[in-house]
Amino acid sequence: MNDHEKERYEAELRRTPPARLPEPFMARLLAAQPAAEPARPTRLQPTPGRPQWWRLWRWLAPTMALVVVGLLASLGKVNLESIATKKPLAAAYGLKADNVQVDHELVSSFDVVATLPGGEPVRFRCRQWKDQLLVTDKSSGVEIEQNSPRIEVMPVRFETY
Repeated sequence: MNDHEKERYEAELRRTPPARLPEPFMARLLAAQPAAEPARPTRLQPTPGRPQWWRLWRWLAPTMALVVVGLLASLGKVNLESIATKKPLAAAYGLKADNVQVDHELVSSFDVVATLPGGEPVRFRCRQWKDQLLVTDKSSGVEIEQNSPRIEVMPVRFETY
């Protein structure tokens, strides 16, 4: 079908009036009531017997978490500063790495679909990795090997057209 035939067909379709709906179907459409909206979650109203400290807890918990993270960061900074003035551990024991190998290996990969509380679907791509670190010092005969698993979870949008 070429462009000229398509244009002619579209023009013919524009001139053609749409067909009428059957009367029973039209009556059902007119009689139908709109669907009720889904119930939305409401906020908890304070009850006379319930203590009011729970309201304070909603703000206090995240604030305390930030304070703890700040304290740990400041303590870590102090420890890092005191360590920076000393010799590194490897140099203190005379460890000189001849060979350092860093590797990661994909163990598995899969997709997961979950439903949010609002009913929307969400897709996650999960990958499981095995990270390896190998340090060798041939002069002292020391070989350090460390294996650690790692999981990546990435949200992926559903493609809608």
